[in-house]
Amino acid sequence: MDLPIQIPVLKIVIGAILFLIIIGVRIAREYERGVIFRLGRYVGIRGPGLYWIIPLGIERSMIIDIRVRTIGAEQQETITRDSVTVKVNAVLWYKITDAAKSIIAVENAGSAIYQLALTSLRNIIGQHDLDEVLQERDKINALLRQGISPSTVAWGLEVERFEMKDVELPEAMQEVMAMQAQAIREKRARLIKADAELEASVKLKQATENIAGNPAALELRRMHMVTEVGAENNSTTVIMIPSDFASLAKSLADYFREHKNPPK
Repeated sequence: MDLPIQIPVLKIVIGAILFLIIIGVRIAREYERGVIFRLGRYVGIRGPGLYWIIPLGIERSMIIDIRVRTIGAEQQETITRDSVTVKVNAVLWYKITDAAKSIIAVENAGSAIYQLALTSLRNIIGQHDLDEVLQERDKINALLRQGISPSTVAWGLEVERFEMKDVELPEAMQEVMAMQAQAIREKRARLIKADAELEASVKLKQATENIAGNPAALELRRMHMVTEVGAENNSTTVIMIPSDFASLAKSLADYFREHKNPPK
């Protein structure tokens, strides 16, 4: 008589055990970790893959994503060391390296590192001049990362990168910088032109010395100039006059001047 009664009870017990096993099964993806708390105390980390916890509230699993996360820091208006007001945007990349610390050591890891990044951004920009902020971005980015990394280690976080995205200047400062850049370009152009003229004068001096020592070179140069003129301006008529004609004309002029006004 007892056997038929025991069979349903056994089925109920087996069913209850299977139910507890099923409701205690958890799955963590490859990029997830399960932080296990037993009666409120931390006992370990599970995953990735299939794992089991004691159900009915005895153990609790909190899933943590350990992939790299990206946070865009909102635009911050700050003053540089040389008293210039700028608006700076930045981007932060970080990941969770210790899932347990990211829950136990800090209430909201994402919000905490975001506020820390904003504070560090304002502090670092305030310690540098405007020219350094604009021209030495790699240096500023390294300082930004170094400024928040020590604090995030205690929270189980690792800062991958922390970089400025954009620097917005006041319109008046943009006009001043544009005028400065134009002045620098004009200065550079004048220096290049002066160097070219100096080099050309040296070359002309050398050419003059060479021609003075060899009169035939002057005639060759003159013929070369005629060839260039004929190639560029085909409608131009060129009359070749030997250089001796100039000396002859001067001698004749002196001769006529003397005979026109003979000495008394």
